[in-house]
Amino acid sequence: MRVLITAAGSYGDVAPYAGLGARLREAGHDVALATQETFAPLVRAAGLTFRPLPADPHASGGGSGGKRELLRAAASFVRELGSGLLDAAEHGGGADVLLLSTTTAPLGWHLAEAMDVPTLGVYLQPTHPTREFAPVVSGARSLGGPGNRAMGRFSLRMADRVYADAVRDLRSRLGLPAAAPGAVRRRREEAQWLVLHGFSTAVVPRPGDWRDGLDVVGNWWPRHDPGNALPAAFEDFLRAGPPPVFIGFGSMAAGEGERLSEIAVAALRRAGLRGVLQEGRAGLMAQGDDILTVDEVPHALLFPRMAAVVHHAGAGTTAAALRAGVPAIPVPVMADQPFWAARVAAVGAATTPIPFKELAVERLAEQLGRAVSEEQLKAAAGGIARRMEAEDGAGQVLKAVEGLAP
Repeated sequence: MRVLITAAGSYGDVAPYAGLGARLREAGHDVALATQETFAPLVRAAGLTFRPLPADPHASGGGSGGKRELLRAAASFVRELGSGLLDAAEHGGGADVLLLSTTTAPLGWHLAEAMDVPTLGVYLQPTHPTREFAPVVSGARSLGGPGNRAMGRFSLRMADRVYADAVRDLRSRLGLPAAAPGAVRRRREEAQWLVLHGFSTAVVPRPGDWRDGLDVVGNWWPRHDPGNALPAAFEDFLRAGPPPVFIGFGSMAAGEGERLSEIAVAALRRAGLRGVLQEGRAGLMAQGDDILTVDEVPHALLFPRMAAVVHHAGAGTTAAALRAGVPAIPVPVMADQPFWAARVAAVGAATTPIPFKELAVERLAEQLGRAVSEEQLKAAAGGIARRMEAEDGAGQVLKAVEGLAP
């Protein structure tokens, strides 16, 4: 089958789909991944066909600005995304099935309607309303059963507004009759559209009030060459002392590298720990016998060698730390990050989250001390890692894709 996967966002939003695509390719399918140009090397290294999307979620300021500015930026991003998805679908003769991420699904449904091909939702976040927790984008605080479900429905309506212009343009280009995003979404729900969620039930059990066709199957992981190894300088650093603590913020906090680096180094030294800083988009940087700065190093190689991991609680990084079986200190910045931070703390694998705006030396040092010394944190993280090892999220997606074959 010709499979087109569509995903957009930061590295953590895209890398799992490259790994998923590699699993489908190994099973004999012709797989293309449509995403931003910056991830072309990642896609090609997985042996997949790259289809470019022009949209860049960071081009309009990332996480800065008020809610009105963020909504405008999001609408601009998805409008550009819609145009790019149409080009990606038409290039190379189309596809037999579309795999749609959380971000691309509200646009991909219209492509599928025009192309008359089946689709499968492959989500990294739980977006469907439930009584069991508040929407992932609304933070970590529960509003009670009825409140959580009501807020979940409201969040979907807000997403419909963000996608409205892009949907109107896309349906016009496809020659489809006008239809509001909410109406199309409701048709999908009534048809029991299948959505497989790529996270572990050890972290988010499947809500009991979800409809049939919404399943939690386990993570699909970024693909790494089995022959890859940590750089020699890194191995030398690890051998020179006890396991260090990782500190990184992924694609978050652009321009705040100097402040964050100072906080990280001071907290590590106050806690008496060695550290590995990952530059990321923030530009973390520090030097010293007890500090190593790295650029892009696969989390699958890096995290198992750490005593603990300080991260921004993005879905991919959160999962990678859990998979490694090491305690985390979550420092959520925005979007779904407070949700994931709260979940890993609730299951005992992380310390109390530190909101990014409240990050300070004293508080970080205190949580670092807890993460490396409290045995119950280590035991909980190890237990979740073992449960994750028994899951096969990519295998479940493969089975579903082959079930859609003509």
